Amino acid sequence: MNSRIRVGITIGDPSGIGPAMAVKALARAKDSADFIIIGDSWVLDRAREKLGQRSKAKGQRVEVADLQNVNRKSFRFGRVKAEYGRASIEYLGAALELIRRREIDCLVTGPISKEAVNAAGYKYAGHTDFFAARLRAKPVMMLLNERLKISLVTRHIPLKEVSARLSAQEFSRVATATHAALKKLFLIRRPRIAACGVNPHASDNGLIGSEENAILAPAIKALKKRAVAVEGPLSADVALHRAYSGEFDAVIAAYHDQALIPLKLSSNRSGINLTLGLPFIRTSPLHGTAFDLAARPDLADPGSMIAALKLAVQCASQLKRD
Repeated sequence: MNSRIRVGITIGDPSGIGPAMAVKALARAKDSADFIIIGDSWVLDRAREKLGQRSKAKGQRVEVADLQNVNRKSFRFGRVKAEYGRASIEYLGAALELIRRREIDCLVTGPISKEAVNAAGYKYAGHTDFFAARLRAKPVMMLLNERLKISLVTRHIPLKEVSARLSAQEFSRVATATHAALKKLFLIRRPRIAACGVNPHASDNGLIGSEENAILAPAIKALKKRAVAVEGPLSADVALHRAYSGEFDAVIAAYHDQALIPLKLSSNRSGINLTLGLPFIRTSPLHGTAFDLAARPDLADPGSMIAALKLAVQCASQLKRD
């Protein structure tokens, strides 16, 4: 077996910051893995020109799976177009084929534009929904940085729909997947997990809402019987502060911004999205397409993409050892 990890990198929306972030991150990446960029070579060359680079770094083990699916005459960085939404989905499809053929061990995905993807006729709210549909999987979104690991019970839905989508079954599934990942991927022998309440003060025992007592508390009680150590439901600010202080290994958040705000405040440069529940490791940087910076990528920080590459290699290496 080849002991070197083979990492696939999709460039995301070709008009966004993804191509340049892939180029920037790989220029700083150590020779610890083999890389295949999945995208459009011509677009990558334009990104290198914007960054003042002539070619890939000397000695790097980087290949390109060139789909040649971008119209060169009309291409511009920083544009939202259905054509680019279609291209970004095609990169993901090509990546899944490389996974199927075992030509790559893990995948790092550049940011896509939900607006462009939907304009192209695809009804995905993001990468996670794409993988769920294509693989018939039930993935879990874990967002993490140097200080926090937070898994989401609900993802890209309106805030007014969170309570209706919250269930004991879904919470238990997310908590169980998080517990397993902490043990298997991060080698934490006895994971400690905190559960955020939905309402302020975790509802003050039912005074502000019913979700904590009716849904979360019974689910947590059942998880403890299965040796999944979850504490809560706690007020979200308390749970996250205690996790940031090192008291918990991970937090279960009820909804999207409950996780994203503390993550970006605590360490925006190292933010990563790790998708649990897939048959392979998938990570992504914790930033969007940044169309406003796409034409000036020298101003953009590749820290999140570098962190996503490192985590993908780390997790894939751990799975190979197992």
